[in-house]
Amino acid sequence: MKKWQCIVCGFIYDEAVGLPEEGITAGTAWADIPEDWACPDCGVAKADFDMVEV
Repeated sequence: MKKWQCIVCGFIYDEAVGLPEEGITAGTAWADIPEDWACPDCGVAKADFDMVEV
């Protein structure tokens, strides 16, 4: 599982955890998140996230 970080606000999406409050279940791969999804903290597009090593 990978983690993706918003380059604007630093929010991290963890594929292992998902975002249950956004309807994204644990284990959802980044590639399976809709392209129109936006950062829940600052609202930027999915394209503004980079994969991070943790």
